Amino acid sequence: MRISQASTIGTDLVGTMRAGVLAQKHLLLGQDGSPNNYDLNIGRAGEGGWRTPRHRHNFDQIRYVIKGNYPYMGDKVLPEGWVGYFPESVYYGPQDRPEGLETLVLQFGGASGNGYVSVAEREAANEALKSKGQFKDGVYTYYDEAGQRHNKDASVACFEYATGRKLEFARPRYENVVVMDPSAHAWLPQGAAGVYVKWLGSFTERSAGIGFIKVESDATYSAGMLPSITLLYQTKGRVAVEGREYGPGSAFEFLPNEGPIRVQAVEEAELVCMTLHQF
Repeated sequence: MRISQASTIGTDLVGTMRAGVLAQKHLLLGQDGSPNNYDLNIGRAGEGGWRTPRHRHNFDQIRYVIKGNYPYMGDKVLPEGWVGYFPESVYYGPQDRPEGLETLVLQFGGASGNGYVSVAEREAANEALKSKGQFKDGVYTYYDEAGQRHNKDASVACFEYATGRKLEFARPRYENVVVMDPSAHAWLPQGAAGVYVKWLGSFTERSAGIGFIKVESDATYSAGMLPSITLLYQTKGRVAVEGREYGPGSAFEFLPNEGPIRVQAVEEAELVCMTLHQF
């Protein structure tokens, strides 16, 4: 088990690979080189917003809108409180995120096993590539030794520099981003009295998933009982874990089957629940 709190974490700015300003608090990070490597962060669009062209990744993403409305693809919008699953190899964008938009973002290795390049590796590549070419509007432009001009999606350019190999995409398992309205789902009792789960969906043959957990005051949720890495992000209330209390903005990592670990609600609490793929 690992626990972090947004209030104690510094803010980093994403590099020049995209247009605009995006500040991130990295709550929990996975293990480099693992097919289940991940980055759980809170992103906030800064002054002037944040923009990307239409693009895709070789990893999965889950996005929960904390504040504002998130325009994830042209005129398509994730409203505040909604959730989106962005599968690997599936195009989305262009994006034009307004200033002040806040989202909880989980980027993690997809079912193909291609893994996820860490933030540190990505930002180091971004910095190195600036000396060889130019990032503008989400595209990286450079000239080869023969003077020929080349354009690449900025994310692709950073991946290829960081890994030293050409980025290849798995065959898409889905056609589009999966958009979910949590308010249209019901709370169902789960296990102990006072514990409820609102499960939105499980994806791919490796069962990555997204849902919500509600724990009524004085009730206890038994965490770490699932067969995959499970991440919780607290949105409401207060919980006690191993004698210490936590409030909104806290994030928890539980390894497969490491529980039961008692998460007791000091006051009624709600948490976003995300499960990574099972390898």
